[in-house]
Amino acid sequence: MRAENRTHFSSSRSDVARAALTSHGNHVRLTVRLTPNGGRDAIDGFETAADGEEHLKVRVRGVPEKGKANEALIAALAKALGLAKNKVSLVSGDTQRKKILRIEADPEAIAKRLADIAGTTE
Repeated sequence: MRAENRTHFSSSRSDVARAALTSHGNHVRLTVRLTPNGGRDAIDGFETAADGEEHLKVRVRGVPEKGKANEALIAALAKALGLAKNKVSLVSGDTQRKKILRIEADPEAIAKRLADIAGTTE
């Protein structure tokens, strides 16, 4: 039954991406579900959770202790987006899997880059 709660990334993929990413003038906020100890650093695409909230799935090799996984998340996203690490910061979710990140960059450029990375179409 869990498969019913997932988005299958058909034509609505870009809608999911937009819901996980919100524009706030000169920056964006991105909802992320982080998997620490993920074996590799990777962005696995956008997904709708069972509760209906959309997020970007990211896995990192970092362990969930003393902020190491959060640091790895910021580094992985900054690298994928072509930004300096200091342009990506954690707003909430320090000790939870669900995180909200603030990305200091042009919202349109970030939305396009995330869509390219996650394999969604605008």
